[in-house]
Amino acid sequence: MLLASEEWAVAHALPVQAFLTAAQTARVDHVHKREGLLMAPAYAMPKMLTRAGVGLAELDFYEIHEAFAAQVLCTLKAWEDPVFCRERLGLEQPLGAIDRDRLNVHGGSLGAAGGLGITPIMEAAH
Repeated sequence: MLLASEEWAVAHALPVQAFLTAAQTARVDHVHKREGLLMAPAYAMPKMLTRAGVGLAELDFYEIHEAFAAQVLCTLKAWEDPVFCRERLGLEQPLGAIDRDRLNVHGGSLGAAGGLGITPIMEAAH
């Protein structure tokens, strides 16, 4: 996967296969036990969706990189939990559930030899 501007791709005669329209980073304090390890996606997604002006249910499919399988399960549970969403994310209601049939539709990085950060590359290749 090559991340570049559209102008650069055109200048180098490379096809543009996708556009990155929104991104968000987050961090959690696992060291002092203020949050579970690898829970940053649970915090990042609501911020990105708000900035993009869309809801979780409006997406066509979902890709969650799983450093560990339990990370995906914890993230999904957090988004569905009214207490977590209110107390940790500052939301009035849960972010919501997602259709599991639209989650990691081409498999995930665990199924492709481990948590190597390759899930986004796999998704773009499809």
